This record gives sequence, structure tokens and C-alpha cells, in this order.
Amino acid sequence: MDPLVYIILAFIFFPVFLLTIFKDVGIAPWKVLIPFYNYYLWNKIIGKQLYWFLLLFVPFINVFMVFLMEVEIAKCYQKYDLGHQALAVLFPVIYLPYLGLSSKEKYLEPSKQPVIKKTALREWVDAIIFAVVAALIIRTFIFEAYTIPTPSMEKTLLVGDYLFVSKMSYGPRVPNTPISFPFVHNTLPFTRYTKSYVEWFRLPYYRFPGFGKIKRNDPVVFNYPTGDTVVLERQNEDYYRIVRMAEEEFKMGMGSRYREGMGREAVWRTYHVVARPIDKRENYIKRCIALPGDTVQIIDRQVYLNGKEMPNPPLLQFNYLIRTEGRGLSSRVLERLDISKEDIGWFQQYAILPLTNDNVKQISKIPGVIEVKPQLAPAGEWSPDIFPFDSAYRWNVDNFGPLYIPRKGDEVSLNLKNLPLYRRIIEVYEKNKLDVKGNKIFINDKEAHSYCFQQNYYWMMGDNRHNSADSRYWGFVPEDHIVGKAVFVWLSLDKDKSLADGKIRWNKLFRVPR
Repeated sequence: MDPLVYIILAFIFFPVFLLTIFKDVGIAPWKVLIPFYNYYLWNKIIGKQLYWFLLLFVPFINVFMVFLMEVEIAKCYQKYDLGHQALAVLFPVIYLPYLGLSSKEKYLEPSKQPVIKKTALREWVDAIIFAVVAALIIRTFIFEAYTIPTPSMEKTLLVGDYLFVSKMSYGPRVPNTPISFPFVHNTLPFTRYTKSYVEWFRLPYYRFPGFGKIKRNDPVVFNYPTGDTVVLERQNEDYYRIVRMAEEEFKMGMGSRYREGMGREAVWRTYHVVARPIDKRENYIKRCIALPGDTVQIIDRQVYLNGKEMPNPPLLQFNYLIRTEGRGLSSRVLERLDISKEDIGWFQQYAILPLTNDNVKQISKIPGVIEVKPQLAPAGEWSPDIFPFDSAYRWNVDNFGPLYIPRKGDEVSLNLKNLPLYRRIIEVYEKNKLDVKGNKIFINDKEAHSYCFQQNYYWMMGDNRHNSADSRYWGFVPEDHIVGKAVFVWLSLDKDKSLADGKIRWNKLFRVPR
């Protein structure tokens, strides 16, 4: 049965925990089993207007309304202090039946309840709790604010852009780790490494229905796929790349004494290494290039899907080598071209800059510029940092693939040659035991000649193609890692400037990423 059905049934029949209360106030207990009518009666018990009941039909807002109704039930039993009301919200399956069963607890109609004058402190506490709970529901299920930290999506999205990410676009996820410190991601405030969440209580993956599905070229926010393991002292680096580099160092330094795993062991000895659940991995934003079932290939920088050339984003940019007569480009020129200082590399009369097609034309016309030459990694030149990190696939950032993007339910023939492409999917994302014995592949201790994918996967790339850590470097993005769609930039700040010098990019406010 679809998990959504379980969730809906659990919500519809949640008032069953009020069975003893229904009996206590003189309502036939069997009525607690009548869908929707049970909530209507609950609303009458707490003496609220009809709009409270109607709000129960608004997705996600209804969760908040149930919390409020639990508090109101506690008030009907003269529980006006914050502690007892918290018990009603946090442990309703125990506390609500207790109120109806206990001979010590007496129901008092809302109209007969005394007017409780709250202290100023209590007023503030109630207001803060209300605001926090409401904001958490919005942040978890509707939209979340996000900041662009790197230039991987320039010029489409700039470093310092503040945007809203719609979780309703593709459907909000049930959080894996619901018990966590509010409004922070994975680390407690004012600490370097302390987790902001508890792991002893986790919920399985489920995504509610959304307004639509991911489309090609959508700007998508997702949890970093290889962020399941993190070196805390080097959080901006990919753990698996750190391990690969350490293995290479030991292989070169140890010679015949080298054994596989020495580099990994050294990393674990030297640093603090932690594992993170999906929803607590770092958030990345890239453009969706290929959908499940597509075959992606890059030939001389150009992306091809299913054998056809893919239209490029309007502000796509690549790195170019710029040769001048000796003087560099002025800061005014670089500012006009919206080039981040992080992307500028000067070598005497040479510069390496990420440029759009229009920028190439503009720079070519600047006096003193001799040559504007595209950087291109030739076909066949293998980069060991490029997925799948196997010399059998001699791919690089500019010449890659062809590679099939897995679709849920599709079956792929499995052999030692293509195993590097799908090994992480089988082992990590879909949690199977995988072994290779001689020339044979075993999945969950059974010899396997094929594999059927259990979820959809996507291929993500940044618009700043030569300055983007994307799927070319770590592979597929599983569907359960998708957070939402970038829909609106509400603020844009230039981190290299002060307010007096024009820190706010007024011409970049209130725009929709394309």
C-alpha cells in the first residue's frame, strides 16, 4: 500500500485517542471512528468556530491545527501551564486517553473556563512557540530560504543570491530526522562539529505529491549525494576524493608494501569523520540536465541527450584563456561582466575567466586583448576525478559518456565493465550487499547478471561548467535526495563590497531563475 494511504488513514482516525474523552463528555465513543465527523465533534468539544474545522482540510496547515486542538483539549481539563500542554502535543497517544480515563481530571466546558491572565513572560513564550512551530511547518513542507555560496551556477545565480526553494514543486519529503534543533541544518549554533539532530529516531523516506515533476533545465536544490560521509575538518571537500587522493599517495610512497585501504585508514586516523542522514547532507543547487531513462553525453563541451544536441541555458559559461598585451583587465570591466573574484586567475599577461558567449564577444573587442581562447579537455584525456573514477572510462569535464541515467523499474545488464557506473547506486543508495568474487558479481549473496533500479535518478550540472562540482564529479542524484525547485531570488548581495559601495545588486532583485 502507498505510504500516503497510511498517512491519510492515520490522520483521519487520529481522534481515536480521544475515545475516553468523548465518553467523558457524553458523546457516544463509536462516533470517534466516523471520518471527518470525529474532527467536527472534537472542534465542538473545545468550543472553536467552524473555520478551525475547515482548516483541517488544508495540507500541512492541518498538522498545525491538530497541535492547537490538542492544546485546547488540555485547557478543557484545566491544564493551563506550558508543561501539561506540551505533554498533550508531544505525547498525545498517552496523555489524551489519560485525561479521559483519570478520575482526578474533570472536563470543563470552554464557556465555563476561567479567564487566565497570562504573565508577560508567558505571552512571549506562547508567541515564540507559535511562531517557531508555524515557521518549521512552512520550512519543512512548503518553501525554504537558501543562499548561493559558490559560483557554480553563475551567471544564472550569483554568489550572494538569496532565494526561495519551493518544496511543493516536486512534493515535500517527510524529514528523515524530525528531532533536531530548529532552523539550522546539521551543526548546532556556536559549535564546529556538534550535530544538530538525533539519529536514534528516524523516519523512512516518503515524498508527498507535488505540483509537478522535475523537468530538464530546472534549477534544482538537492542533498549532496556523496555527502553521506564527511571529514569535519575539511567539510568543503568530497570525502571520497580525499580518500582517493590518500590512496594514491600511499600507492606511490609505499610501492610493493602498499595494500588497498591504507589511505582510508590514514584519513580516519587523522580527522574526525562522520556519517550524515540524507536530509542533513549539504544542500547543492544545479540545473537538471538529464531525466531518468535519458542517455547523456558531452562532446567537446556540448551536452547531448539521447543522441540529440541539447539547447544550452542562455547564460551558460565556460573558461577561456585571455591573452593581453601585458596589462590586465580593469576591475570595472570585470564588474560589468558579473565575474566573481573567486573565478579570476591572472598569470602575467594571461587570464583565465569564465565567460558567456556574449562576454566573449565583448572582451574580444577590448583594446589590448590579443586572444580569447576556449579551454577544452580533449576526448580520451582521462581525469581520475571524473565519475566513475575508473581508467576504463577515459572521460573528462568536456568529453563524457555516453551514460544511461537509471529509471525506477528499468533493468540493466550487469558485468565487471559497467559495475563502476552503478556500484554506488546498488550498494549505497539502494542499500544492497554487493561482492565481486573473481569474475562474478553477487548481490545479497546471490549471483547477479542484471539489476533492477528501485528509484529514479537525475543528472545535474552547473551553468558555470568549468567551475562546478556536479554530476560529472560524483555521479547520479537519487530521487530521495531532491529538496525542491529554486523559484525566486528576493535579495542579491555582493560579498566583495560594502553597503556604501553598492553591496546590494538592485538590478538582480526579485527575479526568477531561468
